[in-house]
Amino acid sequence: MNITDIRIRRIYQDTRLKALVSITVDNDLAVHDIKVIEGPERLFVAMPSRREESGTFRDIVHPITPEARRMMESMILERYHEHLALLEEEAEQEHRQ
Repeated sequence: MNITDIRIRRIYQDTRLKALVSITVDNDLAVHDIKVIEGPERLFVAMPSRREESGTFRDIVHPITPEARRMMESMILERYHEHLALLEEEAEQEHRQ
């Protein structure tokens, strides 16, 4: 699996949900609504899911191996931090003007 694009679609403030992310795999498959969530000890990535009739949530798509999950999560979180740094830099430039 090769993640060829990561897009931060939306940033959230003052909530555990920090961002909605879309990824592209091998330039052929898009996965939307991946969530960056602030957990008790760290940020983590939650895959798109839907609520079943029983009220439990089931992932619609997810990595199969722990290695794939770690790779995907680290790439998404790296891109999230880069995006935040860019937003902060833009805000500082606007403040200087």
